[in-house]
Amino acid sequence: MTTSSVLKFPSSQDLISQICFDTSLGKVWLQEQRMLLIHSSLFLSLRNELIETIGEQRSRTLLMRLGFHSGWRDAELARKLRPELSTSNAFAAGPQLAMIKGMANVMPIRMDFDLEKGKFAGEFMWDGAFEADLQLANNGRADSPTCWLLTGYSSGYTTYYVGKQILFKEVSCQACGDKNCHIVGRPVDEWDDPEELNRILKPDALAEELISLRSQLDDLQLNGIDQSDRDSFVINSVGNSTAYKSAWKLLKKAENNDVSVLLQGETGVGKEVFARTLHSQSKRSEAPFIAVNCAAIPSDLIESELFGVDKGAFTGAHVSRKGKFERAHTGTLFLDEVVELSPRAQSALLRVLQEGELEHVGGSETKKIDIRLIVASNEDLEDAVAKGKFRADLFYRLNVFPVKIPSLKERREDIPLLVDHFIKILQGPYNKNIPGISDQARQALMDYEWPGNIRELKNMVERGIILTENNQEISLDDLCPSLKKPIRHDIEVSKAGHLQKPKKYGILEPDPFCESLLTAEFVFEDLERRLINTAMHKADGNVSQAARLLGLSRAQLAYRLDKLSSNVD
Repeated sequence: MTTSSVLKFPSSQDLISQICFDTSLGKVWLQEQRMLLIHSSLFLSLRNELIETIGEQRSRTLLMRLGFHSGWRDAELARKLRPELSTSNAFAAGPQLAMIKGMANVMPIRMDFDLEKGKFAGEFMWDGAFEADLQLANNGRADSPTCWLLTGYSSGYTTYYVGKQILFKEVSCQACGDKNCHIVGRPVDEWDDPEELNRILKPDALAEELISLRSQLDDLQLNGIDQSDRDSFVINSVGNSTAYKSAWKLLKKAENNDVSVLLQGETGVGKEVFARTLHSQSKRSEAPFIAVNCAAIPSDLIESELFGVDKGAFTGAHVSRKGKFERAHTGTLFLDEVVELSPRAQSALLRVLQEGELEHVGGSETKKIDIRLIVASNEDLEDAVAKGKFRADLFYRLNVFPVKIPSLKERREDIPLLVDHFIKILQGPYNKNIPGISDQARQALMDYEWPGNIRELKNMVERGIILTENNQEISLDDLCPSLKKPIRHDIEVSKAGHLQKPKKYGILEPDPFCESLLTAEFVFEDLERRLINTAMHKADGNVSQAARLLGLSRAQLAYRLDKLSSNVD
């Protein structure tokens, strides 16, 4: 389908309705993406410092690249809100979002495209583009076009929309003294330099070096350790919270000795990861690591599983076999949910710890055992002793070196790091590239109570990867329907887009006069201009008096007059 000579944009109300000011939490949302309202002068300061530091050409490339990615993100939003991609109304979401964000007043000249064939040709005028205005107000006229971020934005939005690399160029600019900024966009292979967009999107050597150094610094900071201590931690350990680092530091002190370690924490906090790490960093790292979940073995079999069994010891014991202790000889044995051991198994375990020897079930031969024991429990063993569920003497023997592993709700600042980590390791099996999660989804994860801790988070991220399309961010709905969405102070609408509880907003019967105005040609701004014009004439040009007639403050009317004057040639 080809659309051309589009002179007006459709209503942007569907886009504006996605903006939410959550003042109670200090957040601004554009659908699921967190936004910022900042002074435009900060952008000028950044731009000037970049030019002084890395030069004008590199600065232009960097800002165009940032704009490209911003446009790409907005195109993803437009796709959700206006799924009828083949229409000009759907494409117009990009220019409209640019206007909503205060980037420029965008006026379409030409939009010709055919999505099936990947064809596109577009021309737009910008009036009051923020980059041009900043240049004129602070640095005077420029020798060349200055709307770098905006041009990149247009290229990124259109590239996503068309499904083919589209490059926009600014052929005239208000910062250079032209009446308007004028941009032209077409496929990169139709420009004289078809590699220009690739150069913009690909970081240059300096940028790569800076990114590499920054990545190394972030890596050191996120793990909270010096380079000299890095070998004492596993590669996959992820966390920067105080509680998490305290647990690791405490565990590190047990690396080079054979003291029995008791890991305590809620279900799903990653006790086995801690145990495996301690083994991998100990002098026993070359020997076996054997993990046993005591809660998963029937009580009548737990002794034979741990200590081995001789042939004929009981019905079904057709052969002699080693237990977990023997298999872990010279290495590390990890007993998870140790509180679930039967009384007899607890007694046998105590003997092994005290004497360093065991006997098979049904056997009489004593076997010497050399192991490092790590045990874990999600139940407080001291409480279990008080209830008579666990032997006191065994508890005291195991409680020599206790380590409390924090729950996920105690280390919430680690959640974004863990999410990124799980995305990296889980997206491969599903042949997907997932750049991350939406800002709103991240906020919901931070607010969740996490009864299942890290295991629950990992499962949730995997579900999001499965439901998310390739190269798309994981949305809140795809992550987990049960997550509570952040409070949004916006209108209540149904899935079909209908206003819920209209009386709540004062929507009653239609006014006959207003109903007569709502024709296909109606433009709200025209009515506003006519009302202000009439009030100003009736008040003989007195702004305060005209404001009273309109039910506005003087400042409110002055703002509207200024807005109207900017639209008059």
